[in-house]
Amino acid sequence: MKKIIVALTALLTLNTATLLAAPVNDLATGQTAIGAGNSTFYVEHKLADNFTLGYQNVDRDEYGKMDDIYGQYQFTDNLRGIIGSRNFDSTAKTYLGIAVNTPLSSSATGYASLITGSEFKEVEVGTNINLARNVDLNLGYHSFMPDQGRNNTGVGVGASFKF
Repeated sequence: MKKIIVALTALLTLNTATLLAAPVNDLATGQTAIGAGNSTFYVEHKLADNFTLGYQNVDRDEYGKMDDIYGQYQFTDNLRGIIGSRNFDSTAKTYLGIAVNTPLSSSATGYASLITGSEFKEVEVGTNINLARNVDLNLGYHSFMPDQGRNNTGVGVGASFKF
């Protein structure tokens, strides 16, 4: 536990302006996750055995606040398709993506996601560390790559509460 606290403190000290998008969560049907990270907030709910609906708000500094509404279709236990809509430059842009996840240990799950739309690409690689039965610590690397403008990349830290 001390190592996690030291790593969390170091990450926050080194880069407090980076972002963490919504992590890839494993939810049971009917379960909801609420999470927050450096400059993000999200909520998602697993409506059916293979479908999760979510909302995310991210503040991307020079690009401002972005709202996403997205769905994840779970093809297998470890593979999901993503479709969403992002409020980007005052207009809604549709995007598609894919996410994978796999257990790393009895208390940690690794994940990677890629989404792409007509004006951006976004990649996230991270891990969810189970701290309690319904609380996860999220650590990840995020890269937001708009077609116009500078890329926004870095390490992020967040937490998720599942109920």
